[in-house]
Amino acid sequence: FCSQQEHAYPADELMPLTCRGRVRGQEPSRGDVDDALGKLVYTGTEHLLTVVFQVLNKTKEFEEAVKKVIKDVNLDNDIVVSVFETNIRVLGGLLGGHSVAIMLKEKGEYMQWYNGELLHMAKELGYKLLPAFNTTSGLPYPRVNLKFGVRHPEARTGTETDTCTACAGTLILEFAALSRFTGTSIFEEYARKALDFIWEKRQRSSNLVGVTINIHTGDWVRKDSGVGAGIDSYYEYLLKAYVLLGDDSFLERFNTHYDAIMRYISQPPLLLDVHIHKPMLNARTWMDSLLAFFPGLQVLKGDIRPAIETHEMLYQVIKKHNFLPEAFTTDFRVHWAQHPLRPEFAESTYFLYKATGDPYYLEVGKTLIENLNKYARVPCGFAAMKDVRTGSHEDRMDSFFLAEMFKYLYLLFADKEDMIFDIEDYIFTTEAHLLPLWLSTTNQTISKKNTSTEYTELDDSNFDWTCPNTQILFPNDPMFAQSIREPLKNVVDKSCPRGISRAEESLGSGPKPPLRARDFMASNPEHLEILKKMGVSLIHLKDGRVQLVQHAVQAASSLDAEDGLRFMQEMIELSSQQQKEQQLPPRAVQIVSHPFFGRVVLTAGPAQFGMDLSKHKAGTRGFVATIKPYNGCSEITNPEAVKEKIALMQRGQCMFAEKARNIQKAGAIGGIVIDDNEGSSSDTAPLFQMAGDGKNTDDITIPMLFLFNKEGNIILDAIREYEAVEVLLSDKAKDRATIFKGKMIPNYIIDSNLEMENMDQKSSESDAHKPNSEEAPSDSRDAGAVGEEPEGGGGESSAVGDPDPLSPASTASASVSMAEEDPHTSGPAEASAPEPACTPGDSQPQEQNTQTEATSKAHWDSKVQPMESILADWNEDIEAFEMMEKDEL
Repeated sequence: FCSQQEHAYPADELMPLTCRGRVRGQEPSRGDVDDALGKLVYTGTEHLLTVVFQVLNKTKEFEEAVKKVIKDVNLDNDIVVSVFETNIRVLGGLLGGHSVAIMLKEKGEYMQWYNGELLHMAKELGYKLLPAFNTTSGLPYPRVNLKFGVRHPEARTGTETDTCTACAGTLILEFAALSRFTGTSIFEEYARKALDFIWEKRQRSSNLVGVTINIHTGDWVRKDSGVGAGIDSYYEYLLKAYVLLGDDSFLERFNTHYDAIMRYISQPPLLLDVHIHKPMLNARTWMDSLLAFFPGLQVLKGDIRPAIETHEMLYQVIKKHNFLPEAFTTDFRVHWAQHPLRPEFAESTYFLYKATGDPYYLEVGKTLIENLNKYARVPCGFAAMKDVRTGSHEDRMDSFFLAEMFKYLYLLFADKEDMIFDIEDYIFTTEAHLLPLWLSTTNQTISKKNTSTEYTELDDSNFDWTCPNTQILFPNDPMFAQSIREPLKNVVDKSCPRGISRAEESLGSGPKPPLRARDFMASNPEHLEILKKMGVSLIHLKDGRVQLVQHAVQAASSLDAEDGLRFMQEMIELSSQQQKEQQLPPRAVQIVSHPFFGRVVLTAGPAQFGMDLSKHKAGTRGFVATIKPYNGCSEITNPEAVKEKIALMQRGQCMFAEKARNIQKAGAIGGIVIDDNEGSSSDTAPLFQMAGDGKNTDDITIPMLFLFNKEGNIILDAIREYEAVEVLLSDKAKDRATIFKGKMIPNYIIDSNLEMENMDQKSSESDAHKPNSEEAPSDSRDAGAVGEEPEGGGGESSAVGDPDPLSPASTASASVSMAEEDPHTSGPAEASAPEPACTPGDSQPQEQNTQTEATSKAHWDSKVQPMESILADWNEDIEAFEMMEKDEL
């Protein structure tokens, strides 16, 4: 908080890595994320008015904060903002601050000068948001210009047709509070009309709502339904509107939705999205982190058991990744790796502790605090996690982090005597601002309609007309929650697949399957015969993989057909599990020997075993050698040629892991598997990942990479022309200064007038500045994970889409990326057609008169780069390094 005041105020947010404020328009645009910024001193209105007093209980500082906001916040900005974000953050912050200010004034010690200034600002902001509601449906436009509204020629908005359900349905608390505080009913009327419209448009047979709705027609644009992003706070505000306003219709609607949620979406301990028209059908196999608020809402509802179950599942995910990933799969693997320091899990932890009194939840809170301090704390605040797997940071600290996260954590550990007011007299908005419950009896200008006939008849237990009170509903019995949590203690670990040994298999009940999916090899004639007997046929795809199809009628018997079905189910599960394993990025094979010197970079597929090149930045460097036998499926017969070298081998005949073990035993320091499918290329096929063999692969310690046929032939051609070919295996291409750091750079690529010492100095300086212009090839297609399959495509059960057609110009490139330094760009090198030096052709290279060329055993046909070009390129590199020094890259 102090860092925000020192480095960012009055900017909307603090950028904790660079210790400055984020002001919209002055920083590079982040797209829709910036719609939350409105030059409204977001952090000021959220934090100065809530954190200082409601959490830290520093009334003097709160008084000064109010004066700051009154002085500095300008609502008349020509800027387009999100209606939803501005409502929950700014309007909610102003109303929460007003609630605290009048409470302090009544106590008679502080804020005696206060005369409703924050409420006047809130009312002004409310009027600025009203133009967004100018639609036939009553649903607001998602964005509004604070100065010109929506339809004005200068508004730069008003053309949108869709909004999310939460965006339109998360207004009632703030708008109703504004109406009750001011006596101006229009705000509550508009918010109620939006809620009424969403309720009318619910899917009547399932009682679920979709994620996105057309604001003009009311048609559902996205018809999947869950309790996470896009819908979450709509459900929250239905229940809390009943608590705050006392209107039974809101509780009736919530209970109707809640019954549908528990019937279709809740699959304990998971909460999975479904289709609103086919609620028994899951819409996706992953969950987003915003659903972490739902256990807290279930506590408020009074349904404690599923709240404990889901919260425990989320906690297990946090223990595995330190933070809750932005999205994770049903088997608890990372789907989206970001974590913007969201507070929803801390919110649910607080409510569960209030409900159960179980000290276990204090331990959970302690873990959250320790992880924040250990992994997210930076000198100027707390930085969002860019990737929970790597621990990398993002220069971002959203205003909700201070407004919610620390508030809930403080309240979790605070004793009653630590608070100078009774927290039970207030309700939390979705942004953790406090609104007083006495608003339910103030300025009631909205008539309540008796619409009970519209609601579905539900179990009576769903209709408890008493506002849930945690002190009455739940006894403070720690064992109650523990008994529910215990079965879920290892739910995350147990989801990881574990192979069944043959001994275990033999002890199992029932007949032993004739062939297990993990044992299948497409090159084994016996296996093919067994498949045929089970009615399973193979379809070979163009990229070398296979598709498995079963026809039960073609099986030898009904028992064989059952075995075939079991085999297909195993294969689908095996493929699915391995596709969900680590989706690794592409790697690089860089030829560093003469005459390439790092200029040729080949896109390589990674392996899910062996050395992780991303953790060994230097990579593995060595000369290549072809092994015997070439498929690497048995003991290597030429170990003397392979020792301390990088082994080349062909795909096929056995598992990738088996090849790796054989070459590692022969003394190789790395391996490159070349596709046996003629003409395959990373230009036309998705990234290929080499999976393990279903067993423990920790014994494999060398790096293994996969090259498609076209890229592999480049290395093989080079070996034929230059017997000694040295390559670098790495996570991304290295610049030549890094490659030759500490090594003698060959004289024939340096101008004779350039002193060696000067060249070494330039190389060292360029390395010290870490230029990032030479990175992995930019041909970054989506990585289609490859199942744990026998080579030759044996285990893959899903087909690959049609490859993009190659133009004549791109055909020649063969996915060879030129790792050139470009002084004008700092991004990855473009994967374009290579220079003539690396382009196959019919013309012979010019004769070179240098001593080095004279001693060369052979020329690489048309692939040798002219010496003048090499010298010119190196001079360009030197100039680029000098420019980088000036630019301090």
